[in-house]
Amino acid sequence: MIKIEPFGYKPSEHEAEKASNSYLVSMVTAIAGMPLPIVNLIATLFFYLANRKGTLFVRWHCTQGLLSQITLLAMNSVGFWWTVGLIFGEQQIDNSYIAYIITIFLFNMAELIASIYTSIQTRKGKHVTWWFYGNLADILCKG
Repeated sequence: MIKIEPFGYKPSEHEAEKASNSYLVSMVTAIAGMPLPIVNLIATLFFYLANRKGTLFVRWHCTQGLLSQITLLAMNSVGFWWTVGLIFGEQQIDNSYIAYIITIFLFNMAELIASIYTSIQTRKGKHVTWWFYGNLADILCKG
């Protein structure tokens, strides 16, 4: 679930643009590094590191984007290596593999849609929190 919540202050135009870019980075790199799940995480990590000393609004959204990419890396890596094992091994495609691939496809689509929506809203200066990741970003950015 995605919520738009009030933030402690009204972010400037520059802050809103940087926060919005934190979500766009993962989408752009997804196109370039589609078969390798680590590419999105590396790009998002570099963007986070470049902005970790920025304003709270930018840092918070970079953190939320990074947390979502960590989850995607774990899920996509399992699917990637399972597929490699099927191609080069003697295993057969079974229902559990198909169910897992459908699950990670749906999860990736949900994350893509959420990233697009969040990027648009943060560019307008709105504070968008994602279920689970928003709470973790609160903890990591306030500490």
